[in-house]
Amino acid sequence: MIFFRRSDEDRPRSAQELSDVRAAIQKANLPESVAAIALKELERVEKTDPSVAEYSIGLNYLDYLISLPWNSFTEDNLDLRRAERVLAFKHYGLGHIKERILEYLAVRTLCSLQSSNLLVVDDEEIARTNLEYILRKEGHQVSTAANGAEALEKVKAQNFDVIVTDLKMDQMDGLQLLENVKRVSPHSEVIMVTGFATVSTAVDALKKGAAHYLSKPIKLEELRQTVRELVDRKRHFQLTRGPILCFAGPPGTGKTSIGQAIAEALERKFVRMSLAGLRDEAELRGHRRTYVGAMPGRIINEIRRLGVKNPVFMLDEIDKIGQDFRGDPASVLLEILDPQQNSHFVDHYVDVPFDLSSVMFITTANVVENLPGPLLDRLEVINFSGYTENEKLHIARDFIIPQTLRDSGLTAMAPVFTDEAIVRIISDYTREAGLRNLEREIANVCRKLARVCLQSKTTPGELVVDAELVETLLGPRKYTHEVAEAENRVGVTTGLVWTEFGGEIIFVEATGMKGNKQLILTGSLGNVMQESAQTALSYVRSNATNLGVDPDFFAGSDIHIHFPSGAIPKDGPSAGVTIALALISLLTGRPARRTVALTGEITLSGRILPVSGVREKILAASRAGVRTVVFPKPNEVDIQNLEEDVKKELEIVLAEEIDPLVDVVLLPAP
Repeated sequence: MIFFRRSDEDRPRSAQELSDVRAAIQKANLPESVAAIALKELERVEKTDPSVAEYSIGLNYLDYLISLPWNSFTEDNLDLRRAERVLAFKHYGLGHIKERILEYLAVRTLCSLQSSNLLVVDDEEIARTNLEYILRKEGHQVSTAANGAEALEKVKAQNFDVIVTDLKMDQMDGLQLLENVKRVSPHSEVIMVTGFATVSTAVDALKKGAAHYLSKPIKLEELRQTVRELVDRKRHFQLTRGPILCFAGPPGTGKTSIGQAIAEALERKFVRMSLAGLRDEAELRGHRRTYVGAMPGRIINEIRRLGVKNPVFMLDEIDKIGQDFRGDPASVLLEILDPQQNSHFVDHYVDVPFDLSSVMFITTANVVENLPGPLLDRLEVINFSGYTENEKLHIARDFIIPQTLRDSGLTAMAPVFTDEAIVRIISDYTREAGLRNLEREIANVCRKLARVCLQSKTTPGELVVDAELVETLLGPRKYTHEVAEAENRVGVTTGLVWTEFGGEIIFVEATGMKGNKQLILTGSLGNVMQESAQTALSYVRSNATNLGVDPDFFAGSDIHIHFPSGAIPKDGPSAGVTIALALISLLTGRPARRTVALTGEITLSGRILPVSGVREKILAASRAGVRTVVFPKPNEVDIQNLEEDVKKELEIVLAEEIDPLVDVVLLPAP
């Protein structure tokens, strides 16, 4: 066995290594509890033979523990004007989102500028005056009270961050005051001061909720330090407490980049972590060190990599988290994102509490309805809707084209894009709520221009990209205005739907044939949409006479309702109105106007219930060439809150019931 024994030459090296680790622990300024755990682990490693695996595992753990940013912060830049300039430079539009971010910064600024409010309680005037003088010199606002009863009245009338009180007083002593303060103002911290310091009184005061216990004569530096720590802790809690923002909307609408802009405005470090497809909760919380190859979770790992404990941390695609036998990552996020819990987050590998309350978490999602209820309850959802054609024009002209020209090597004498060319790319070659396809098509144009310049030895600055050149470079248009260019047909109506990719239009086709009273539904419909079709048919049958329909139309007949693009699953209640009007068009023989698009849930009595995604649906209608859109009357407030640029080209009809819509949607019978 002597052949496998480590040589004695390695032992001094191991001793030096352990000595360096001990020095690093003492130098790292770790929290007291963490330092104690680190030293205990070091003692265990010192007793371990360097030849066994536990030795290197222990050293790796200590190295990781020391390298975490326990006390490292970046100073926030809370200049609102600068933040506004940064957001305006990085993004065009998104007004309500920028307003919400600036409100968040304004609250943090006010909290950071607030001076602390202290109350000194002592029945000796000299002691009161001295303490007031000392604490005012530290920059605190200080009030005084001569006894416990007077102090309690002031606490009821005003909030105090810290109360410094004597223990022995007439009328109401310090312990009685402490009990009353914790009942009246539980967030006020109390420091107990006494000349009769005993272990029992100290324990009694701390048990009743005192933050600290000082004996007379007071050591001024200890008093200053104690008050400073309590005030800083309370201010830190105010600054870190706040909502977790969730940016929700279609792809390509700027959710991730606005998070980067927030980090730049605050001058914080930024990190993004995608949660799409995450199924193992150990990815977030880490593995216990008893496992072979154990590693920390990605949350702690990213914070260690950045070297600060207050970055802007973006959790991307939070709605695409999975769940299987390895655990539920969404449940781990409850602890990570809850401000009341994340101050003591325990990674399984680190195995000591780490404060995540300073981290500014931002989440993104395409469909917030996919999130578990308890997790969604902890998030403040900010909706990112699609861009209008005018917004896309400005973004392409001011942001996308200059960047793409630089990437394509066309910066020296850049070609000029006309507004007509940009609009042609937007309308004929893209069909999206966001900007990603627009970026691809503009990049495609720039690549072709670069090739043309090289082959023909033309200077790029001599080129003017107009609508005709766009068609020459990109070929025939990819998308048409399917509504504006279609014919009015009997039994075919236009509907509006909302998907995770933004608003879309759909067509509902209804036809009749001989049969035995069957309702046939096709088009990959979900249960809710099938029930909407049943409801629409029941409404038409029960109101046949009023609608000018033969009451016996269903006798000896089948009705087939089809939603084109049958390979795409469809569900939701908002197509109820569209289905009902398609049936009425079929049964009355009146063609439906293709330029009128409808959305709304229908009831058996013919009432129209409100729907979601109003802005996205209106944008989809504009892209498809719709001229009139029909919305439920309860959505009037949502429509009023929209920008004029969104709805200026559309006639918006608000309806509470089906009957008035018949003449709006259907043409007279031929």
